[in-house]
Amino acid sequence: MTPTASIPLIDLNDADERIIPELARALCDTGFVLVAGHGIPEALVSDLRHQTVKYFARPLSEKLADSITAENYRGYIPLGFFSPNASPQDTPTTPDQYEGYKLHVEVTADNAIRTACDLYGPNRWPANGAALKAAVMAFWQGCDQAGQRLLSLIARILNVDPAGFLSLFEYPLTNMTLLHYPPNSNGSDNFGIHPHKDTDALTLLFPDPVGGLWLHSRSTDTWLEVAAPPGTMVVNIGDLLELWSGGLFVSTPHKVINASGEERYSFPFFMVPRHDVVVEPLIPCQSGYHRDPIPVGAVSREVWRTNWPNTLPSDSSFDLGTLTDS
Repeated sequence: MTPTASIPLIDLNDADERIIPELARALCDTGFVLVAGHGIPEALVSDLRHQTVKYFARPLSEKLADSITAENYRGYIPLGFFSPNASPQDTPTTPDQYEGYKLHVEVTADNAIRTACDLYGPNRWPANGAALKAAVMAFWQGCDQAGQRLLSLIARILNVDPAGFLSLFEYPLTNMTLLHYPPNSNGSDNFGIHPHKDTDALTLLFPDPVGGLWLHSRSTDTWLEVAAPPGTMVVNIGDLLELWSGGLFVSTPHKVINASGEERYSFPFFMVPRHDVVVEPLIPCQSGYHRDPIPVGAVSREVWRTNWPNTLPSDSSFDLGTLTDS
């Protein structure tokens, strides 16, 4: 039987005083939590899954017309295009076995914030994609509301002002990816997405029922599959929240392996602060924990830039999420 991770479940409809102890335990133990009462209707999730399946069923020539570029990290990501970032060029790596569609917080072309940071801008939407756009935008709004509720609770755990903490997410660099993992034809060692830690603050995900998401257990030093009850959302923190917490919370390595023999689809939502935020501990650090402050805009740019094939990091002090241990 596949070993599964024991992850606490919280219900956002409960009183804060009931949620906070379980949420704190989850973030300190594994950095993962299951969330019910998130307010995102099942019909909305199903609609986005349906539209995602339809998009990836398009002819490859159509999808390639929407491709991302090195200058604009929005649009279609071909199957096997990305390899683990920060890998030395003389070390062969197996490309991740997914195709995707990258979307960012929607900012109009004439918005003044684009002068301050060129990572902002309008999304690239596929031709005849009105239904997909509508599903994405409705889902985005629901995730944003649930995520802000979670961030407010996290601020209380850290004993910082929730309003001030949420203000760091005004004009965020939040983004999401529509993902399709074909059936694994090369055995269980063929990663859908290689082992990594997220470099954001908070990731919200409705996992595909076929499974395939694994996290690394610190207590047992083993990989465990994530199992979520129907209708619940899987939430994990990234390196930014680990740093804000001074190492109290843990950003946990995870990976995707689609060994189901079926098509797998997901659409993770990555909450990232505003470009000019510099993340550093908000509370005293845990014993032995030290990381340099993280400038959100610079690190975001470097993460996306080094995803590009045969591109190495320009600043070795940035931790870009990739892990060498599988």
